[in-house]
Amino acid sequence: MITAALTIPFVIGLALLLMRKLVSGRTAAWLGSVAMAASLVLFSLVWEGRDTISGEVDVPWIEPLGARLHLGVTLVSWPFLLMTAFLGLLCCVWLIADDTAPALVGLVLIISASSLGVFASLDLLLFFVFFELALIPMWFVIAWWGDPHDVAGRTRAATRFLLFTVAGSALLLVGIVIVAKDSASLQFTEIDGGPLVAAVLIVLGFAVKTPLVPLHTWLPDAHSKAPTVGSVLLAAVFLKLGTYGLIVTAGLLFDSFADVAPYVAGAGVVGIIWSALACYAQDDLKRLIAYSSIGHMGFVALAISTLSDIGIAAAVFGSVAHGLVTGLLFFLSGSLKDRFGTASMRAIGRGLYARTPWLAVAFVFAAVASLGLPGLAGFWGELLSLRAAYEVGDVLSKPYAWTALGFAVLGVALTTAYFVRAIRLLAQGEPVAHQADRDLTVRESVVGITLVASIVVLGLAPGLIVGLYEPITMAVTP
Repeated sequence: MITAALTIPFVIGLALLLMRKLVSGRTAAWLGSVAMAASLVLFSLVWEGRDTISGEVDVPWIEPLGARLHLGVTLVSWPFLLMTAFLGLLCCVWLIADDTAPALVGLVLIISASSLGVFASLDLLLFFVFFELALIPMWFVIAWWGDPHDVAGRTRAATRFLLFTVAGSALLLVGIVIVAKDSASLQFTEIDGGPLVAAVLIVLGFAVKTPLVPLHTWLPDAHSKAPTVGSVLLAAVFLKLGTYGLIVTAGLLFDSFADVAPYVAGAGVVGIIWSALACYAQDDLKRLIAYSSIGHMGFVALAISTLSDIGIAAAVFGSVAHGLVTGLLFFLSGSLKDRFGTASMRAIGRGLYARTPWLAVAFVFAAVASLGLPGLAGFWGELLSLRAAYEVGDVLSKPYAWTALGFAVLGVALTTAYFVRAIRLLAQGEPVAHQADRDLTVRESVVGITLVASIVVLGLAPGLIVGLYEPITMAVTP
């Protein structure tokens, strides 16, 4: 079942690339939607319980290296798998239009399937292969279908994204080799610790993808130049490859990661404050959302660094909540950019409540969810991270953890400030009519309502995810 869940979107995506001249964009998007829906259903059904590896597949692959095609769904990976398949489905639904390029749908499917492979891998080499497989397709998504008004800029942003992530991957690969040699195994189920140098290299590799300050500089440009589905996949899925990788590293290399954890917490807190200040200075809505993602990932990094029970629950919930909320924000910012040809808030103008009421309401909902309004998914991600820092755990010292907690609370206030500013610049004020004004289309409404419902459900019933980890273990596998 798990093999089919990975194979279906990958095969259909590859077929759309090869036969892109034989199918229409609308047909391609429908095929992509069916593929991702099948993957979502299969990953939903494969779950057998928290105390086992669900749907495990383990067959020989590269025997001289000890690498195996080892796949399975674990307590940590299941929420990531469901989120990725869900958002991949919504991206395909978003692309249901006559002018959609079939090749773009194919790339979205390959990126989604590769990301699912990362979350399902239980072999370090297989994990790395899937990790890398999504990079080149994303370069094409940004460079070929990015901002039509800045061809040079989108190519430059795509190349910068690729260079940063490949450099991080090089560090990751060296770290994996060291762990494999030290443990004489590539299997997650057989690795129990590793040297400090391996933990440092692997954490740096994942820090680029998360991203943690100061390895974040590729992100704002990539988001601002990417097409809507590219931005959604970057924020909601690609960044989670980094946070999931940090969680896995914490579980497999617990003792070595404990030595690195204070630096992870520090980078996370710096990211929370710095990105909030950067957001307040932004006029481009997509860049604002990109910077806000750095801050939200800072909360996740802080939670992981505590190496505590509540910390792992906070990291998983915060990652999933961010994926849903930021996915909605990028879908809506893409709608605005499609209408007005720009993501500049001043160019779009004020008074969207009067000009495009449903679009304005959806944007305000996404903004307040991202700033952590109680009752919505974003609230629990931040609250659980703050609680993890408050309870300190066994790794960080109490003064250090509580200092980080204080800065994180300040970051919550700053986040509220910049999102309130964005709401005032776009939704409120005297409306200035624009010929491009039009409210949500059917396609946009379907995607928006689906994400709004998901954010509300997780906000009102956080136990759907948190309940999986009570009582929780740091183990990535049983």
